[in-house]
Amino acid sequence: MGNTLGLAPMGALPRRSPRREEPLPNPGSFDELHRLCKDVFPAQMEGVKLVVNKVLSSHFQTQQAKFLTWQFDGEYRGDDYTATLTLGNPDLIGESVIMVAHFLQSLTQRLVLGGELVYHRRPGEEGAILTLAGKYSAVHWVATLNVGSGGAHASYYHRANEQVQVGVEFEANTRVQDTTFSFGYHLTLPQANMVFRGLVDSNWCVGAVLEKKMPPLPVTLALGAFLNHWRNRFHCGFSITVG
Repeated sequence: MGNTLGLAPMGALPRRSPRREEPLPNPGSFDELHRLCKDVFPAQMEGVKLVVNKVLSSHFQTQQAKFLTWQFDGEYRGDDYTATLTLGNPDLIGESVIMVAHFLQSLTQRLVLGGELVYHRRPGEEGAILTLAGKYSAVHWVATLNVGSGGAHASYYHRANEQVQVGVEFEANTRVQDTTFSFGYHLTLPQANMVFRGLVDSNWCVGAVLEKKMPPLPVTLALGAFLNHWRNRFHCGFSITVG
């Protein structure tokens, strides 16, 4: 008798297509690990400042690098990793050099691990500092941690909604025996073309900066004030940014 029920014979079951895994993202650069959290905090302002954003010529930039310092920067970005190397003022005759190497690797879609190695050498002195780093990115928050012999740096960024962002930072320096805890917030008012940033930290410092864009002109006005209760110091600033 034939297969009247229409069942597939043994060994001929349909195969499931293999699940395609999404490629891991590039982790970015080491210096940008805490960027989301740092962008929440207001920048220090004092006095009156006019900023005109204009791209300088490559000739000018080359001349500046030639007379100020000799530095080599190299970066390679793979599909899921980033490696950088910086050599500062190498002197073969004086046997002195400063080398900074970074490496970041995406292990999953959300987890990034890596490290930093700082090596310096000069006559009578030589040393190296190793720092390990990790970052975990969720849908609405990012947690980052750097730990090494020189100290620790931890940050937490949270995006509550399209208008409100908050950030928390903890920094500890073992060489100077100093620790700092900071809390910052970022408030966007799109209808008024305004951005408000504020901070408070463990050094009894509070501050805020209000930015106002002036469309259709490429002009941004900023007014900031900062008060350090511990040192009894107050300073404020006003800036105009064009471009």
